[in-house]
Amino acid sequence: MSVICGVDEAGRGPLAGPVFAAAVILDPNKSIQGLKDSKKLSPSQLASVYVDIMQYATEVSYATASVSEIDDINILQASLLAMKRAILKLSNTPDHVLIDGQYCPKIGHMSMRAVIKGDSKHQQISAASIIAKVERDKHMMELDRQFPLYNFKQHKGYPTKEHIRLIREHGVSDVHRKTFKPVSDLLI
Repeated sequence: MSVICGVDEAGRGPLAGPVFAAAVILDPNKSIQGLKDSKKLSPSQLASVYVDIMQYATEVSYATASVSEIDDINILQASLLAMKRAILKLSNTPDHVLIDGQYCPKIGHMSMRAVIKGDSKHQQISAASIIAKVERDKHMMELDRQFPLYNFKQHKGYPTKEHIRLIREHGVSDVHRKTFKPVSDLLI
């Protein structure tokens, strides 16, 4: 039986924080209920399915690309870099990798396929979507403790009216993406 890995990212759209990617290999003998796109799950469903994935998956890894990497190479390339890092952290080399989206990271001769809306088509990608989202949210809670003026625990770095107001009020922090509008506009 071939080993299939699903890969997805979380955090392409926020104004702050790293982008996260996860790689998940599911155990074909263990069914996990509730696997779907992380954006379609409530916070309690997300937490519950996350625990099941961590308990029952054959292997789970996640990785990030930093704010400075995002600003240096752009968000798409940073997302692909985080995906590559997550895949390379796996102790088992998968036979095939399914990537959510239009592009695949470049990793030698590894068999990969990009799947648009893959998180709603393949359980492996759904699982990766959930892991990436939960791990990124946990990281943003930590950033909230370090930078309490920005209320990251509430908006997770996304460009809400409140977040933009707080950036205008308190300035751009070290964890804000300097190349993203409106952050870049506030640096002038």
